[in-house]
Amino acid sequence: MTTHPEPTPRELARLDWARAATGNPTFELHRASMDAGFRSYWRGAVTPGSVAGTDAASVIVMDSPPDKEDVRPWLRLRDVLESGGVRVPRVLARDVEHGFLLLEDLGTDTYLHVIGLHNADALFDDAITQLLKLQAIPCPADLPAYDEALLSCELRLFDEWYLGHHLGLALDCGDMDRLDLVYRRLIDAALAQPQVLVHRDFMPRNLMPAADGPAVLDFQDAVRGPIAYDALSLFKDAFLSWPEDRVETWLAHYHARAVDAGLPVPDLARFRRDADWIGVQRHLKVIGIFARLWHRDGKPKYLADVPRFFAYLDGVLPRYPELAPLAEVIEQRVKPALAELARGQEGMGG
Repeated sequence: MTTHPEPTPRELARLDWARAATGNPTFELHRASMDAGFRSYWRGAVTPGSVAGTDAASVIVMDSPPDKEDVRPWLRLRDVLESGGVRVPRVLARDVEHGFLLLEDLGTDTYLHVIGLHNADALFDDAITQLLKLQAIPCPADLPAYDEALLSCELRLFDEWYLGHHLGLALDCGDMDRLDLVYRRLIDAALAQPQVLVHRDFMPRNLMPAADGPAVLDFQDAVRGPIAYDALSLFKDAFLSWPEDRVETWLAHYHARAVDAGLPVPDLARFRRDADWIGVQRHLKVIGIFARLWHRDGKPKYLADVPRFFAYLDGVLPRYPELAPLAEVIEQRVKPALAELARGQEGMGG
C-alpha cells in the first residue's frame, strides 16, 4: 500500500490560505513549477468567474517563504513594471507577511517551450516590445545599481564556484592577474554603457505567451544597469542556442527599435561591442551560479548547460584582443581541467 508523508506545516498553511483566498474549502493544489531560488508555484482548478480578477478555470499560488525569499521586492517591481505598460502576472490576492500570492494562471508553456526557428522572429519581436517598455521606465530612486561591487561579485562566482569548487583549480598569481585585468575591463565597459532599468534575466524561460504580452516573469532582481544587458540575455539564452547570424540580426533589430523608441542606445557598432562584453560578464556569472546551484544547493541539472556558455565565450573572445588574458586562462587551465574531469567520470562509469 502506498503511504504518503504527512504534510509539513508550510504545506498546510499554503493550502489553508489558498482555500480562503479562493473561497473554496475543497480547493486543491498541484505543483506547477519551481525556480532556482526558494519560491515554488502551485496550480489549482476554480470555477471560471469565481475568483475576482480572472475568468480562467485555474489559478496559481506563489509560495515565497519569508525567511528565504521575501515576496515584497517581487510585488514592488511588479507594480513598477505594470505602471510602465509591461505585461506582468496579475495578483488576485496576497498575504505578504506569510509569503503567499494568488496569481492569474498564464498557462503551462513559457517561450522556452514554444519557440523555434520557425516562429522566433515573431516571438522575439513581441519580447522586444515588452523590453522597450521596461527600459523606458524611469528607475525608482531606491533601485539598486549594477555598480562595480555587484559586477565584481558576480564575476567572482566563476572563480569561487566553478574554478574552485567544481574543477578544484588553484589559480596561481599569473592566472589571477589575467582574470583581474579582464574583469576590470568588463566592469569599466559595463559602467560606461547608458544605464536603464535592467531585468537581469530577460530570457525565454521568463516570458509567457499571452495575447497582450508576452508576460514577463522573475523580475524581482531588477537593477539600474547597462542597456545592452537584457537584449543580450534574450538572444544568448541559458537554455537554448541560436545560429550566430540570427543572433546578429535580432540584436540589430532590437537596436533599430530602441533608436525609434528614443532609448539611449549608442551607434550599432558600439552597441554590438557593448553586448559582447556584457555578455562575457553574464556568461561567467551564470557558469558560477550553475556550479553553486549544484555544490551548495544540491541542484545538479543546471551544470548540463555550462558548455553552452563556454561556446558563447569561444565565439566572442577571439574578436577582442583586450579579452585575450581570459581566453588564455580558459584554454590553458579550464579546458584541460574539464577534460580531466570528464576522463575521471568515464572511469567511474566504467
